[in-house]
Amino acid sequence: MKGTKGGPAGRPRKRNPSGTYELRLYIAGFTPRGARALENLRAICEENLKGLYRIKVIDLLKDPRLARGDQIVAVPTLVRKLPVPVRKIIGDLSDRERVLIGLDVRPRPGSASSTGLRKPR
Repeated sequence: MKGTKGGPAGRPRKRNPSGTYELRLYIAGFTPRGARALENLRAICEENLKGLYRIKVIDLLKDPRLARGDQIVAVPTLVRKLPVPVRKIIGDLSDRERVLIGLDVRPRPGSASSTGLRKPR
């Protein structure tokens, strides 16, 4: 029998050949905290993942059933779907270092994230 790559029971593993980060930001309405989380997320991604990310914002006030799939219990919550494994970060994402660690991303040299400095709001 030829060797095959795959997960348990011969199922193919979910792969991310493009290297793109697929991120979902769960919010409950467009509140100041949710807006701040989205702003912080975009800034972190542009600084450290430029061109390698997709953000999908999911408003749970519009469709609360969507919280079940990613087991969302608080908002705002960021879910990294790809690359696997799935990771979650709860809060407004203002602590850049914590977000980068949660996303398993190394800060680019010379960025505010790599020096430990936060950009002013």
